[in-house]
Amino acid sequence: MSPAPPRKIVHVDMDAFYASVEQRDDPALRGRPVVVAWKGARSVVCAASYEARKFGVHSAMPALRAERLCPQAVFVPPDFVRYKAVSRQVREIFARHTELIEPLSLDEAYLDVTEPKSGLTSATAVAEVIRLAIREETQLTASAGVAPNKFLAKIASDFRKPDGLFVVRPRDVLAFLAPLPVERLPGVGKVMQRKLSELGIASVADLRACDANVLEERFGRYGRRLHELSLGIDERLVTPDRPTLQISSEDTFEHDLALDELAPHIERLAEKTWAAHEREASGEHGRVARSVVLKLKTAEFRIMTRTLTPPEPPTSALQLAEIACALRVRVNLPPRTRYRLVGVGVAGFVDRESFEAQPELFHRFA
Repeated sequence: MSPAPPRKIVHVDMDAFYASVEQRDDPALRGRPVVVAWKGARSVVCAASYEARKFGVHSAMPALRAERLCPQAVFVPPDFVRYKAVSRQVREIFARHTELIEPLSLDEAYLDVTEPKSGLTSATAVAEVIRLAIREETQLTASAGVAPNKFLAKIASDFRKPDGLFVVRPRDVLAFLAPLPVERLPGVGKVMQRKLSELGIASVADLRACDANVLEERFGRYGRRLHELSLGIDERLVTPDRPTLQISSEDTFEHDLALDELAPHIERLAEKTWAAHEREASGEHGRVARSVVLKLKTAEFRIMTRTLTPPEPPTSALQLAEIACALRVRVNLPPRTRYRLVGVGVAGFVDRESFEAQPELFHRFA
């Protein structure tokens, strides 16, 4: 049997998406440092224009810090209805070329264009046509990476941002990866970077030179995965319509609260989460959640979650709120602990038909 030809994967990432939409729709914002965030003590940055990024502003940063870094920034509250509408436009452009589209968020997606339905002869040509269509039809720009697999395509899309295209051909994979710092690999954050540094590993070439068994012994299965990534190996498929794993709503308070003060906020968030759950349950796949998740963030930014899978899943926002509130008893922190954020979620989705047909099976393994 002859080996299968390399896959052709494109990762498309809109440039400073939310901020770019705001600048497109309001000419007065063009060329100015724009920060998409509610202005306030507890707000965080949703997006920052490239003009704002020059000052060190980035997404997920506290809005107050962004304001200190860039006092002249224009703060614009997010408008997700508009962002979703543009995202749908972009998704329609993708669909002209392939059905194999895996959205990661409103502003980025993987596309498998190994056999593009548009008839174009190469993945590079597909990426170029997609970027041109996005520019012409939305007046926005996107960057793209083309490679034989998903993780390489995602790294490549960041190489010539904004409004760029970078291609990693199969024959160039090892040379492309070798000089990259290990933190460019998925899953390598500050903690893992420090642990690898202790082993003398700073670049992908260093990682590749390390014995895979040594990495697995030190870091478990992820160590083996790291060695595979250093060789450019990533067998994950582009999977359209990924099933929902969790639905949640969360809120950051203006002032830190004690655990016993959270009930009204949990009830309000449970209503939002339940409304989203009902849309999922009434959708094409009719999936229902079995587990309830309570998320907390302390004043010291420690994050914790508590999960319960009851014998009977919640059937209303009220039941969801009651279960989430009850999960507070499983928080083993000192009574004086204060909390800056609470979230309520549902998880453990199963098909409604399967659950209703075999309830005793689910109950047995709950």
